[in-house]
Amino acid sequence: MSTDDIRAVTTAPERPTAAASGEGAPRRRTSRLPSLTGLRFPAAFMVFLFHASMPLPTVRLFADDGVEHRYGWAVGPSGALGVTFFFVLSGFVLTWSASAGDTAPSFWRRRFVKIMPNYVVAWVLAMVLYAASTPVLPALGALFMLQVWTPYFTEHLPVNPPSWSLAVEAVFYLAFPFLLAGVKRIPAARLKYWIAGTVAAVFATPLVTRLLVPAGPHVMPGTDGTSPVHYWFAYIMPGPRVLDFALGILVARAVMLNRWRNIGMVWSGVLLAAGYAACYHVPYLYAQRAMCLVPAATLIAAAAVADDEGRFTLFRSRAMTWLGNVSFAFYLLHFIVLAWFRRLLGTGLYGTGTGVALIAAEAGATLLASWALYSLVERPLTRRFSRARRRSG
Repeated sequence: MSTDDIRAVTTAPERPTAAASGEGAPRRRTSRLPSLTGLRFPAAFMVFLFHASMPLPTVRLFADDGVEHRYGWAVGPSGALGVTFFFVLSGFVLTWSASAGDTAPSFWRRRFVKIMPNYVVAWVLAMVLYAASTPVLPALGALFMLQVWTPYFTEHLPVNPPSWSLAVEAVFYLAFPFLLAGVKRIPAARLKYWIAGTVAAVFATPLVTRLLVPAGPHVMPGTDGTSPVHYWFAYIMPGPRVLDFALGILVARAVMLNRWRNIGMVWSGVLLAAGYAACYHVPYLYAQRAMCLVPAATLIAAAAVADDEGRFTLFRSRAMTWLGNVSFAFYLLHFIVLAWFRRLLGTGLYGTGTGVALIAAEAGATLLASWALYSLVERPLTRRFSRARRRSG
């Protein structure tokens, strides 16, 4: 979410419910969380680095197999970490900025205006630049955000592969008013149990997947033998992933009700680095999501607390918040730029120095394209149509 999203409709603190009375008054004092805006870009950039490392003819640049392998190994967990971070962040920020007087239709309208114009522009660009040969049904499924409801690998990543996470987010947005209403009924003292239970459910998902979901005859290359169906169920399908979003909601409520034990951004960063390292030593499905879930939540909460208390963070600078504002467009456009560059360059592969320079050029081109999309489409349409129309008379 951009800075515009991280603004509450009202800055008046929420009144504690009867369940929360005496258990901690709501702490929210600011409606702006610039550090969380700034953190969005590193998360999006990690996804870029992961996709730039994919050994696909449509992306690969390095001629040396050893360099290609080492690069892919180094950034292997980064894409999944970025997505998990975004899912938790969405639940947190939407909860923090929710207004007591808001309605579900108003919320859905704002989300639609924020997401769909960029999403459609990215879909059209992908179809024009490299994906025109995509079969009609998968292409239309991607356009209407239906690609995440099929277990077939080639159909839930068509046209613009990163867009699958936006299809999952759309489900989150539909559910958010109901999830928030339910979470608000949880007594403040019991939030820690719900947070622990949600984390436990995420860690249990790979095991449940292995035990209960038929694997199918195929396996995904570069994994520990994980099948595409298991990958879809544990990582792509909206049902299990709503747990990440719900964790963000629960943690936001805990912070707002003074029921969160903040470990600070430095220790949260250390914990995130440890979770990233652990991804190399656990089964594939755990590495894709579970290992970095808690560190992502603690970092998001720590950044919010720092902003709420007016303390300095590296991510609330003007440069970082600008990057955060364009990060949604960056996320949607980066794979399109990677594939388009590869087409322009032809089939040749390159030495290490040239390959690194080309990846840097791809990142720069994506950033420029993202700035254009944000400035020409996202920001004006959001400002024009996201507010409720005043009734005349």
